Parts: sequence; C-alpha cells; structure tokens
Amino acid sequence: MMFNTVAGSPEDRQSMYSQSPNSVYRTGDKTSPISVILVSSGSRGNKLLFRYPFQRAAECPSSLAAKQRSPYALLTTGDVVEDLDGDSRFSDIILATILATKSEMCGKKFELKIDNVRFVGHPTLLQHPSIVQVSKTDPSPKREMPTMILFSVVFALRANADPSVISCMHNLSRRIAIALQHEERRCQYLTREAKLMLAVQDEITTMTETDGSPRSPFRQILPKCKLARDLKEAYDSLCTTGVVRLHINNWLEVSFCLPHKIHRIGGAYIPPEALERSLKAIRPYHALLLLESEKALLGQLPLDCSPAMVRLIKTCSAVKNLQQLAQDADLALLQIFQIAAHLVYWGKAIIIYPLCENNVYMLSPHANICLYSSLAEQFAQQFAGHDLPSMLAKFSLPVSLAEFRNPLEAPAQEAQLIQMVVWMLQRRLLIQLHTYVCLLVAPSEDEPRLRDEDPLPAARVGGRSLSTPSALSFGSPTSSDDMTLTSPSMDNSSAELLPGGDSPLNKRMTETLLASLSEHERQVILNIPAAQNPEDLRMFARLLHYFRGHHHLEEIMYNENMRRSQLKTLFDKFRSVLVVTNHEDPIISIFQSPME
Repeated sequence: MMFNTVAGSPEDRQSMYSQSPNSVYRTGDKTSPISVILVSSGSRGNKLLFRYPFQRAAECPSSLAAKQRSPYALLTTGDVVEDLDGDSRFSDIILATILATKSEMCGKKFELKIDNVRFVGHPTLLQHPSIVQVSKTDPSPKREMPTMILFSVVFALRANADPSVISCMHNLSRRIAIALQHEERRCQYLTREAKLMLAVQDEITTMTETDGSPRSPFRQILPKCKLARDLKEAYDSLCTTGVVRLHINNWLEVSFCLPHKIHRIGGAYIPPEALERSLKAIRPYHALLLLESEKALLGQLPLDCSPAMVRLIKTCSAVKNLQQLAQDADLALLQIFQIAAHLVYWGKAIIIYPLCENNVYMLSPHANICLYSSLAEQFAQQFAGHDLPSMLAKFSLPVSLAEFRNPLEAPAQEAQLIQMVVWMLQRRLLIQLHTYVCLLVAPSEDEPRLRDEDPLPAARVGGRSLSTPSALSFGSPTSSDDMTLTSPSMDNSSAELLPGGDSPLNKRMTETLLASLSEHERQVILNIPAAQNPEDLRMFARLLHYFRGHHHLEEIMYNENMRRSQLKTLFDKFRSVLVVTNHEDPIISIFQSPME
C-alpha cells in the first residue's frame, strides 16, 4: 500500500528532461543522495549506463579533454570546479569498474566507501530463460540472446550518512532491482533500455571526437529512455519529499518513502528506530489523527488499495480511540493497528490521545508564533472571525478543554473549538500533557542520608511493568470522566481483590502487595488517615506498581477499569506520599516535539 504523489505543474513537466537546480549536491544534507547510478556487466564489459545528476559540459574544459591521460585516472582538484565532495571526481569508466561487481556478490547488499563518498546498491543477476531453437524457415520473430549478465542501481551517499539512511537506500535499490529483473524476464525491458543508453553514448562520443566539444550523453538519454527518467524522478523525490513512486515499464509499481524526509519537526528528523518503537507501543486507548482531509487522502490511494484502508479513513475521528474505530469500521483491532502504523509511517497521520474535555494542552515550545506566518493566514481562512496568535495565547499555560466550555454557547461553537484544536495538533502547534504519579516517602531520621556522590538506590517497587497489556480484550470510552473500559488480563499483582470487607484473605493480599516496600515506607503509608479505610488501602496497594512515574492517568484508567474521579480521589487521600507531575507521553511525544 502506498500513496500517489500530486501531479506536477506544466512547468515541472517541461523541465522533466533538464537537470533541476536543487539536484546539485548540497554538502549539508546527510539524508539526500549525491547521485543515482545504473551500471551493468556483460559480454561488452562493465558499462555505466546512466548517472544523475550528470556532469555538465562546463566542468570539462576542452583544454582538459585534449590532454592525453588514462581513462582510469581520478579527476584532480583543478579538473572539477564544483561538487568536490560528490562523485563527479570519478570518471564513468572507473565508476563502472568499481560498481559492477562479480556474480558472486549478486543478491546481497553492496556497500563501498571511497574517501568521503559511500556507494550503496543491490547487484542483481539476470537469469535469462533459455532461447528456444527453431527452424531456419520459421518466420516467427525470435528473441536475440541478451548480453547483460548483471546490473545494479547504486546510490552515492556521504560517507558519514546515518546507518538508517544507508539501510533505506539499499532497500530502494533492491526494490527497483526486483522490478527490473521481473520486466527483463517478461519482455527484456532492461536489455532494450540499455541498448538505447549505449547507442546514445556512442553517438555523443563520435560527435565529441568530431568537433572536439564535450557533451554529456546522459542529458540526451533522458528524453529517449523511460528507465533514465524513472531514476531521475527517484533521485529528485529523495532530495525533496522523500516519497518515491515509480511505474517501471509503465507496469510494475515501486513505492518507497524515506522517513527522514517525511517525519521532520522543528528542522530535525525523527529517527526510524524511535518511530518504530513508538508504533510498537500503540495501545487501544490511543487515537489516529489524519494530517490531511479525508478527500485528499482517498484521492492519493492507488486503484487497487485495500478496502479496509478506505473504511478506516472514512471512519477515523480524533475523538475515537482505536478500539472504537475498529468497532465502527467493522475491522479487527490488529488490522486497525497495522493500518494505523502504515499511515503514520507514510506521514499521513500521527498518534494522539482521543480529544475529551479533560485533555490538557499547552503551546509547543517549537511552534511558529509569528503574527504574519503562512499558518496564521491558513487559520484565518479556515476559521473566519478567529486569528491564530490569539488562539495560541490561550494555550500559553497548560489548560484543559473543559475550561473553554460555556453552557450558554451553541453546540456549533463547541464543534468549532474541536476543529481548531485538531487543526493545531495537525501542525504540531500544541502538545498534550498527561498526569503521572510517583511514590515519594520522606526518609526516616535514623536512615543515613546519601551524599551527592553516592549512587541512588534502585527502585524497590516490585511487580513487572504493565505498560504493555498481555491481552487485547478492550472496551471504549463513553465520556471524558466515565472511562469504564474492559480491562485486559493482568498478572496477579493487579487482580481484583475479593469483596467482603476486611476479610483475612484481603488483608493478606494487601500485605503481599505492600511487601515490596521497606518497613519505614509501609509504616508511613499505614499511618495516613485514608489507610484506616480497608477499601482505600487495598486500592492503593493494587495500584502501587503504577506509582513510578511511567504510567499516565489514562493508562491506569484503561488497564484497571477505573474512573478518572476514583483515581483523583485516591491521589488526594494519599497526597502526603504521592507526587503528581504533568508532562508529555513518551509514546506520542515524538510526533509533537523534536527529539533532544
């Protein structure tokens, strides 16, 4: 599943065959490739069929062309004026020699570092079908024996490129190679394109020898060769949007996205490893926020897309959690997770907590608050009578959505408030704060105090972390305060205590849950007035493993099937040993703020 890119303007189509100005390699961008190169090896030797960006004629003065020198020599500083950090220092012949590998290396990742340039590709062996022998009198056309043995689509990167970028470029090279290999077996597409490229190169070489003026054969190849245009499109897309969509031979679709280009916040990109960790931590109480309109997303889907994808996009809402979304779309929860992760990876959605009146938001420290920014103009056009700076000023300090509610206002105004909050969340102007609770008991006077250089003791709160539920039997919230959700199966430490008042069994279970604490901590907790109530003490002991600052209020509500008011009342009763903090949820914070 992938998404179509927006069609280019007429000016873009007119410049399809020219080298775009932004295709010149910039040394500051470590995520963009330096160039893309297509090499082959066969009976005619190693050939560099195409490279983009191609070397311009101005870079090869006629005085240098007149010099007698080895074709395998590296170009020196005096030979090339621009792009000294790129691959233009290497001649076509030497690139063909070093990038066209042996057959034994085909089907594997190819990576070669020379000075400050790293070449990454996936050499592929062509296994041509055996040619059927026919009679000399047979008039039917015959395929001629191909001369190409192997080929490779190679991306030149900076030597210090991030390993995740290198891995992504190899993945794209492998995908293109698989499509070309398939089309070569089906209709000898690669052989035909290679012949066109070599014929143009021979023609340009002959013209250069005749009049002495150097020309780039690759510029002449572009309008004649579909494969060359595909490689150029792939390079330009990698340098700009990061989304590549090709149709090899107008038949096989190759789709790819470079997450380093798509997932950018505040000028910094989200590492793919962090994105993957966040996607694995998605829970049914999270929600999916589409970054584009429903109509725009549906228009980008390919014709053969999954019907489940269409249903999810049509049903998706910022006020529905994933469990509700699965019920409304009539899809399995696991399938909802997979589609949601797909949309997030392609930069079409982000993970948030469902909008409700108790959500607390504040202005992002990385938000663009300029009075006359493009965002302010878009906001004023979409929400007439409102301006973005005034709206953002209301979130200068943490504020809950309930504070904006006015019972005298019409329901339409409340709906517009939700739309404005969604609009600001889509553009990362707001961040959501969650409530976390930590157990903090003052040390006794008899305990020796730690010096600054002494290491802190390990946490004594027992029980395994319950941030990952062990089952997927979930319910759905009905309101912001009445979140009575079906609890996933938990281990014994969070099991429901038996009813029956202050029974011996309940006493023993409470003591067992408190056994992970030190004697001093137990005494301090038991001396709290609320601990004299067996129900309150049992609830405190049951939730003890959440009081480490790793689980926010909404997660506890979901896992333990409790109301928000119940938890807040308990926190207030035991406030002498509980510290309440508010900060972002690490799972979804990478979609709202750049990583430090």
